[in-house]
Amino acid sequence: MFNPSQEDVRRFFCSAWSKQNAGQPMEALEALAAGWIAEHPEWHADFADAEAAVARSYPDTTGQNHPFLHMSMHLSISEQCSIDQPRGIRQAVELLARRLGSLHDAHHAAMECLGQMLFEAQQARRPPDGNAYVACVQRRATRD
Repeated sequence: MFNPSQEDVRRFFCSAWSKQNAGQPMEALEALAAGWIAEHPEWHADFADAEAAVARSYPDTTGQNHPFLHMSMHLSISEQCSIDQPRGIRQAVELLARRLGSLHDAHHAAMECLGQMLFEAQQARRPPDGNAYVACVQRRATRD
């Protein structure tokens, strides 16, 4: 449906963060993005300068040291949970959040599963397996 460029994505996050800091009105998605950015003070400087963000290279493709990929994954998981797609992801993330005592930590654990699913799909040249992704999050939620 949407195919934003890398620059579009970076400008979106920087704009959301700027609006948050200025107390300006935001669209719902901007508010969600700014909320996740607020959880990551280590990257606030990256979101504070849109021009530098657009120009910067982030070679990390895991999201661990790539603030824009990381925030995109937070938004993706939030959206998946809001519509429960793939089916069961909402409950799995909620259970994981209860187990870990933090929705933020649950998202980070789910990101590992999401990244694994995407990597495996790319390697096998097949569509992503949503069931395997949900199962991975469920396993993390039920670990002792």
